[in-house]
Amino acid sequence: MSLAKSVVTGTVYRAPEKRFTQNNVGVSAFVMNIGDRDEMLIRVISKRNSLDDLVSSLNKGDKVLVEGRLQTATVKSDDGTEKRIYEIDANTIERWGEINSSSSGFAGGEDIVKFESDDMSNELINEDEIPF
Repeated sequence: MSLAKSVVTGTVYRAPEKRFTQNNVGVSAFVMNIGDRDEMLIRVISKRNSLDDLVSSLNKGDKVLVEGRLQTATVKSDDGTEKRIYEIDANTIERWGEINSSSSGFAGGEDIVKFESDDMSNELINEDEIPF
């Protein structure tokens, strides 16, 4: 089942690998952990050539932000138990938490804007302006 657009952050759990389909289309994939305390693993799949350089430069433990379409599937193992698998068909992948010439990512927390109590931040969106 394919769900709506999803944006997740996490750490690379298993290093990326690239394989090719029968039609010679390159598909890069890696596994990321989005859980803070427990492991919550998501397979990230990228069919976009523009992301190949970034994906191939990722290592285990790197922090990444992934935007794409979340997909779920249920598979049966050999012993008959069912397991749910989560995958993201990535549109965008960015390195998170460091700034250097090889990353296209974000700064890891220094650029977060904090509102002061005298700010008008509570008046930005009224309840009746929210469409749902």
